Amino acid sequence: MLGFLLRLLPFWVREPLLIVLGSVLGVRLMYLAFRDGHLVTAGLGLLFLVFTAIRVHLVVRALRARRNPQPATSADGAAVGAAPPLPQPQPQPQAQVQVQPPAGTGPHPGPDTAKKKEPEKHNAWAQAFAALALFGVLGATVWLGPRFMPSDDITPRPETCSDATHEKLPKAYERTPRPVTGEELCKALNRPDLAELLGTPGETATTVSSNNNTAALTDGKVAEPDAEIAFDTYTVHVSATYNDLTTDQYVKLMKYGNEQDIRTLKVLGRPAVLFSDHTMEIKIDLGSGGSGGPVGQGPLARTLSVALDRKDHGGSCDITVWSQNGALPGDSALLAIAEKVLPRIPERPAR
Repeated sequence: MLGFLLRLLPFWVREPLLIVLGSVLGVRLMYLAFRDGHLVTAGLGLLFLVFTAIRVHLVVRALRARRNPQPATSADGAAVGAAPPLPQPQPQPQAQVQVQPPAGTGPHPGPDTAKKKEPEKHNAWAQAFAALALFGVLGATVWLGPRFMPSDDITPRPETCSDATHEKLPKAYERTPRPVTGEELCKALNRPDLAELLGTPGETATTVSSNNNTAALTDGKVAEPDAEIAFDTYTVHVSATYNDLTTDQYVKLMKYGNEQDIRTLKVLGRPAVLFSDHTMEIKIDLGSGGSGGPVGQGPLARTLSVALDRKDHGGSCDITVWSQNGALPGDSALLAIAEKVLPRIPERPAR
């Protein structure tokens, strides 16, 4: 179908169109072949360039023939297609009277000749205008195409917080004044500069997740949304617990636990505490003979727990960072993350 449409176009429109398309496709394929090292792509690009060179040669020959219209001659110099010379009668020696036409008179071009020349002139101008317009459209397409067409950039894009599923919130969220959801925590944590705040600029998040959970051992009565973002080096977990436990009570409980390196401070005017603890590690055996192993001790994690309001009426926002190899960023990284995330979490009102 495309070939039939191209054959319907005039010569001076069809050939420039094929030349432009062949050159653009050929150069593009050769560039991709040079960048990716594909021999098949290089062969296709070379084929398009050869096709374009042939069309250019045909256009050049047509231009030369149009500028110098001469009848084709054979090898002996006779015009090809000309009628053979007829025998001429021998002139008789007699007086002949030649009548000279009056001056200023002579054969005038008939109306048919003038009418034929006029449409040819207009047809040539129309073809030239159509060719120029076609070149303009193709140039605009090549220039503006990369802005609207998908690029070949294969750089991994950062993970985003999924908002496609809106699951029903547990009843604990309905009884809690202005609770934050897991999706909102995820959007507050998933910042473009999060990797830079962790001291690993240039890394891209590999996994992003969020949940609208409730706190353990509360029979689903305490809302505890959370979100987690994993990088190649560190993993960051943030949660908001809407219980009645104040930061001061929390510090007293930690002294009886296994938390290490406890340090109290204030973040954005709210009571806070920094501490270290080991994560849990669960090993699952998918082979024959067993389905899993006991819960073990995972790598060390560093946590910053900040009260949900300045008066510390209960509840906290916990930001935890760990890595598989046990390395931890400095406490300044946790403080910087908290200063970015906390303003996105509404303060808990006084009860």
